[in-house]
Amino acid sequence: MSAADRTSPAADGSSRRDFLVRSATATAAAAAATIVPAHVLGLQGATAPSEKITLGVIGIGPRCTYDLTSMLQLPDVQCVAIADVQATRRDAGKKLVDTHYGNSDCKLYRDFRELLDRKDIDAVLIATGDRWHSAASILAAQAGKDVYSEKPCGITIADCQKLADTITAEKRVFQAGTQRRSVPNFQKAVELAHSGKLGKLHTMHASVYMPVLDNAWLPAEPTPPRDEVDWNLWLGPAAWRPYNKRYVGREWRGVWDFDSGARILDWGAHTVDLCQWANKADDTLPVEYDPTDKNITCTYANGVKLVIDFLSDPFKNRDPHYITRLGTCPVRFIGDEGSVETGDEGEIVASSAALQTELGDTYKRVRGLDVGAHARDFFDCIKSRGRTAANQDVMRRSHLASHAAAIAWILGRKVKFDPVKEEFIDDPDANRLRSRAARDWTA
Repeated sequence: MSAADRTSPAADGSSRRDFLVRSATATAAAAAATIVPAHVLGLQGATAPSEKITLGVIGIGPRCTYDLTSMLQLPDVQCVAIADVQATRRDAGKKLVDTHYGNSDCKLYRDFRELLDRKDIDAVLIATGDRWHSAASILAAQAGKDVYSEKPCGITIADCQKLADTITAEKRVFQAGTQRRSVPNFQKAVELAHSGKLGKLHTMHASVYMPVLDNAWLPAEPTPPRDEVDWNLWLGPAAWRPYNKRYVGREWRGVWDFDSGARILDWGAHTVDLCQWANKADDTLPVEYDPTDKNITCTYANGVKLVIDFLSDPFKNRDPHYITRLGTCPVRFIGDEGSVETGDEGEIVASSAALQTELGDTYKRVRGLDVGAHARDFFDCIKSRGRTAANQDVMRRSHLASHAAAIAWILGRKVKFDPVKEEFIDDPDANRLRSRAARDWTA
């Protein structure tokens, strides 16, 4: 199959699911004259095969396993294929899926492009390392697939822009894996900020890891056979370096070539995103970024401050801006009449008894890592062709804000950003950091 065949949607823009929906009436009519098992028709509580969304998985490490385990519980979703460059991960993924369904039907691929060639796959879950998120998502969209991509969705400003533009041009459904938009306690805290009961919002706090710049190379080791670990495909668009087994474990994190925005986007893709939402700023982003060794203060055109706090011990949250018991990824919204903060443990804490009473305690408490509602939103939007909670435009602005903050920290000085042109103002050095050269991994 040619490269053009790989990446082009059907000539009429139709998909397998479009065909199935159009043929549903005819199938039902034929079934009326035929003895057909109830599950095929979707009777007795079952979901008919014609109404199931077929899912492919690209990259199945620990986070993907968590995501996929949740998605497997959805009766209208069927995982049919997994692609990963590591044989051990492919095999573990197949065991997970086949055990769930009680069969051996899940197909495995080393090269994810073979998975994308399949016309019977409606959507993909992309949970590779950061370096692959945008490139794989773009190829998937061009192949006619809807995309759920883990975050950060692009390791540069340019990657995020191209991804969002491609999703829109290809008319695909996209969900960024910033699942806290779909978690009740975060929703409730944002709702309180929007209600005006905090007064005029003036400051928000978003927690992130302590930033790091690291591009040291681990010692070279013999490269394994491609069927065991495809090192070229693992690297993908990232700069070449010699193989070391520690990279394909988890030690790629924090390495400049493989990670996003000096690690700021590891949490910032979530926490900055929540602050964007609280400030009703999904269509814009801060215009000024001022870094120190403790934080980055970002200022919106409306004067609201977003303070990105560096947590030296992020899993204990020993920081004066946050309450320890709230858990990881805490955020805080402050108005001139009160404040509210929350984190991954599901608790919400307001600054006064009156505001705490306003919050109530009837919302469902789930951990911020939970993807259940976020995945449900994605698959529902595949059916309706609606826009998800963390669609490509939401992702674009929150990721660009996080990247702009990271660039300010890297340069060690204040920078100004034009949210319409999506470029730094009179700053050639900052603008050069909006993109990176991509390696030709197809060679």
